[in-house]
Amino acid sequence: MKRLDGKSALITGAARGIGLAFAKAYAAEGARVAIADIDVDGAKRAAKEIASGAIAVELDVTKQVSINTAVHNTVRAFGQIDILINNAAVFMASPIVEISREDFARAFDINVAGTLFTMQAVAKHMISNSVRGKIINIASQAGRRGEPLVAVYCASKASVISITQSAGLNLIQYGINVNAIAPGVVDGAHWDDVDAFFAKYEGKALGQKKQEVGSAVPFGRMGRGEDLTGMAIFLASQEANYIVAQTYNVDGGNWMS
Repeated sequence: MKRLDGKSALITGAARGIGLAFAKAYAAEGARVAIADIDVDGAKRAAKEIASGAIAVELDVTKQVSINTAVHNTVRAFGQIDILINNAAVFMASPIVEISREDFARAFDINVAGTLFTMQAVAKHMISNSVRGKIINIASQAGRRGEPLVAVYCASKASVISITQSAGLNLIQYGINVNAIAPGVVDGAHWDDVDAFFAKYEGKALGQKKQEVGSAVPFGRMGRGEDLTGMAIFLASQEANYIVAQTYNVDGGNWMS
């Protein structure tokens, strides 16, 4: 028997990258998966790639109507939602003196409010249907500490860790476990933009920052999406029933807490 047989999961930001890795891993463990993304065409391609038990759901986490519709469509397709992974997020970086209110508002609207209100919508469904569910928020090692050029992103992910603690303590009375995963540096297409940013502000050659960051990980390399899936499966399984309001570092040893 697979660990998530009979379960239904809604995963936000799952058309690519880490979110898609979660979706593939969940499907392999027997779960039906709703791939929710603002890029609905990408979500459809991902669902087609996974095939069995996967659907695409359009979701803009900055709009409550979109959140409610995505939850409704997932429930209509699967009957209920047993697992939510709040993965949708945006990365941004700039020196303190160049942070704009618009960038600040966008980061918190997606990373914090998007996490909170998607969790709220799914929790309401779980409570009203007596679903003893699992909610997994994706934080970051950036939420554990400040970084000189990443203040807004760090603050948003620290908020995700805090919300996970509060929601975990509040929702466990309904049998809903809320926990989080804090990845370290994870390789992917986004790193081209990240590397270019640090090349500009730290005077580095293109590719240098990425090489330095990977070499600094005690494990010896940057993370990959599949490095995070074991923890995501565990936290969604019955084995994690007694785990509440925790954030687990999955970062190759970058941060200890």
